[in-house]
Amino acid sequence: MYKLLLCWRYLRTRWIALASIVSVTLGVATMIVVNAVMAGFSYEMQTRIHGILSDLVFESHSLSGFQDPQWHMDEIKRAAGDDIVGMTPTVAVPAMLNFQVRGQWITRQIMLIGIDAATHAQVSDFGRYLQHPANRGQLSFGLRDGGYDTVDSQSDTTVPTRPALEGAGWPHRRMRVERERVWREKLDADRRAGEGPEAAAAEPSRSVDQQVDAVLAATTADAPPAAAEAGGDLATPPATADPFRQARPIEGTRMDPANEQFTGIVPGIGLASFRDNAGTDRFLVLPGDDVKITFPTSGTPPKAVSDTFTVVDFYESKMSEYDSNFVFVPIASLQRMRGMIDPQSGLASVNSIQIKLREGADLDRVRDTLRKVFPADLYAVSTWRDKQGPLLAAVDMEMSVLNILLFLIIAVAGFGILAIFFMIVVEKTRDIGILKSLGASASGIGGIFLGYGLFLGIVGAGAGLALGLSIAWNINSIRAGVEWCTGERVFDPSIYYFYRIPSIVHPFTVLWIIVGAVGIAVGSSVLPALRAARLHPVEALRHD
Repeated sequence: MYKLLLCWRYLRTRWIALASIVSVTLGVATMIVVNAVMAGFSYEMQTRIHGILSDLVFESHSLSGFQDPQWHMDEIKRAAGDDIVGMTPTVAVPAMLNFQVRGQWITRQIMLIGIDAATHAQVSDFGRYLQHPANRGQLSFGLRDGGYDTVDSQSDTTVPTRPALEGAGWPHRRMRVERERVWREKLDADRRAGEGPEAAAAEPSRSVDQQVDAVLAATTADAPPAAAEAGGDLATPPATADPFRQARPIEGTRMDPANEQFTGIVPGIGLASFRDNAGTDRFLVLPGDDVKITFPTSGTPPKAVSDTFTVVDFYESKMSEYDSNFVFVPIASLQRMRGMIDPQSGLASVNSIQIKLREGADLDRVRDTLRKVFPADLYAVSTWRDKQGPLLAAVDMEMSVLNILLFLIIAVAGFGILAIFFMIVVEKTRDIGILKSLGASASGIGGIFLGYGLFLGIVGAGAGLALGLSIAWNINSIRAGVEWCTGERVFDPSIYYFYRIPSIVHPFTVLWIIVGAVGIAVGSSVLPALRAARLHPVEALRHD
């Protein structure tokens, strides 16, 4: 009992121990907060990676793919049994995306992915990342008649950050067709009024379309960036520019762009927009605009072909690698354009099959089973973690190194406890001698210092636990307060594409942090305890 009483007395009266308690508290709190934020970022990243990739990916080594995907899916189902709950075929091919902004062509390298609109959302979280509520329920490659989200559906903000999407879809398309009609009529009238018969005869081969293009090029080259200066959307052209060059019908066709569209596509939002410093998305193209895509055929050797497509929605996973690279198109259209349909048998080819497993299924076991059934020189079978293995491994390594570095903060507190306890042993040499002369054992004297170190560790870890959890659970409120006080952004959504700092507290992680902190505090008191226990009472009292 006397050991507990002395430990409690020292803890209350020795203010020098407060430095050790504060060190342990700050170390524990820092580790809890950092691990919570890192776990939140890791979870968000893995969720978005898994959102575009199904549980398993069965794919061909060649872009030409393999024929008869239904037969392959039947064989996969036969091999894996009840573990499979959904499958969908896809075609993925590298391509180039082209569209015009203010008379200038913009070219982007993309991955063009053909998907089945009816089944693709069943094997991944693809649907939840679309910008039209109806498409999130069931994707359609048909252009919607407005209704696109002006507020990010994945955030809890109510402030419209995408005002340009308010009139997207058919209203935007019809508006641009009408602008072109007025422009073309004005250009034609000016040509007839300003040119005599000689001028008209001098250029008989130039069509109205060609003249529109020539005048547009000269006009947009000198026109000031009115939309950008006014803070408007770059997808809306100036009044002097041809507003709908891409929607002009192809020669030899009778397409009416005000009521018809080309094959629909869903590009990643990073391909068509950028985020300004205020957190508002500025769009280069909108749903209803037409773009051109160039991609290789599946023949040998492959040839480059181009076609015109209509943007019908945007995909936003919050992963810049996906949002600035992926473009989704109906799989049947891509197969036809690439020549992936056998003219004799009518069988189509695909180059991958996305597979969704039941909840709790062992991904590695199913993967290994399929690898035994299908030859490795023709097919590759991977889990979603295998596809992003280096990235996930890098994140895990970063968390491990960061934890080691942060744990050194608590280790510094341990050295402080060691120094303080040696000072106490020297200062209390006479008291130790009196206790031993009264019958206190060596283990009892050592237990006083070990108990003191335990008390310091428990108090410091407990205070650090309370502080760390308070910060982790209220980190966004703290961030908002710091931003309000300093006027500077602490967490810029234009960099992370998150509106909130993700934070997840894992009980096991908190437990090992607490145990580690207490263990360091106790371990640091071992040497001073041994020195105190070895003091002889006569020697301790001789120099008093």
